[in-house]
Amino acid sequence: MAPVASPPPHHAGFGVRDLAVVLVMNVLWGLNIIAVKMAVSQIAPLTAGFLRQAIVLLVCGSALRIVPGKTRALLTLGFLSGGVFYVITNLSLAIATNIGALAIAGQLGVPFSMLLAIAVFRERIHIPRMIGIGLSVAGVVLLVFDPSAAREAPGLMLTALASFVWAVCSLIQRRLVGVRVLTIYAWVGLMGTITLGVAAWMVEPAAMRALPSLKLGTLAWVGFSAIGSTVIGQGAMSWLLQRHPVSMVTPMTLAAPVIAVFASAYYFDNPLTLVMLAGGAIAMLGVGIVTVRTARVDRVSVDRASVDRAKIDRAKIDRKDKPA
Repeated sequence: MAPVASPPPHHAGFGVRDLAVVLVMNVLWGLNIIAVKMAVSQIAPLTAGFLRQAIVLLVCGSALRIVPGKTRALLTLGFLSGGVFYVITNLSLAIATNIGALAIAGQLGVPFSMLLAIAVFRERIHIPRMIGIGLSVAGVVLLVFDPSAAREAPGLMLTALASFVWAVCSLIQRRLVGVRVLTIYAWVGLMGTITLGVAAWMVEPAAMRALPSLKLGTLAWVGFSAIGSTVIGQGAMSWLLQRHPVSMVTPMTLAAPVIAVFASAYYFDNPLTLVMLAGGAIAMLGVGIVTVRTARVDRVSVDRASVDRAKIDRAKIDRKDKPA
């Protein structure tokens, strides 16, 4: 999940370094689905999730802090994002063979988060984003009509459920504005390690006992997910958001699911049928509309707030300068 951050007041155009960061971020996120699938193919799914969160905690643990007024949100986010989300995601990838179909279904997180924002925060959306939500859902539903993807119904349903959990987590992150990204992921790593550790010991005790004898190659797949996707990928997103407006950065993340679909199809030799490609294209079009329009709305809101603050500050100055 991308960290919430307000756009900076001043920003330069995208340079070579910024574009390189965007490229690395998208590649890491896009290839992560292969790493997770390989990990859960060689380690029991809950144990693989526990190991991933333990590595995240090891890397980010020094940033673990009690944040006044934010601790409850951090605990909740850590439990859901670090624990529940990975239980569902790893199980879906463990039982699925057509990983590209799951990558497409994973795009439901964007429309789910928008629908939750409407229900929880009473946000108002207009026709373009309504169309985007409809297209996102329609693209995933279209997968049911593809025989190779329809066989993945259990995995697709679990992926949809994981996307809903992701959407809930995205709302919680709105309450964590101002909290350092490393601190957020330290809490995610801590709660994920505890949650998945307890679950794995209860359900997969043999796999947990076998962790010390893991092969280096297997550990590398988990390490790629933990360090590459979570720490570096999310850290890159945070770095970009500190330098550029949300409206400029978020559309540049849309390459990640495209990379995931084609990379997983190539690596696992999964078929890419016309129906799958059409469903993926429709879903991505919908996600793109929602992402771009939301980023623009957020930018306008920030600009209006800045103008309002400037007017208030000017009025205060005028009152001070006015002779008694």
